Amino acid sequence: MTYYTCFDKQGEIIARCQTKEDIEVLKKMGRPIVEVKEMKNEESVVCSLTGSPTDYNEDY
Repeated sequence: MTYYTCFDKQGEIIARCQTKEDIEVLKKMGRPIVEVKEMKNEESVVCSLTGSPTDYNEDY
C-alpha cells in the first residue's frame, strides 16, 4: 500500500494520507497542500502499525 506525506509552502508536514482521494478532500477543506511525496516503505510501516494515516489528520 502506498502512503503520502503532504507539505505546506514552508516544507512542514501537514498531513499523511493513504490515498490521493484523501489528499483531494484535504485540499477541498482548505488545507494548504503545496507538495505531496510518496512515503518510503520504511516510513509507511509506521502508519500501518499505528493505524490509519488519517489518524494524523485532525480535520477528518
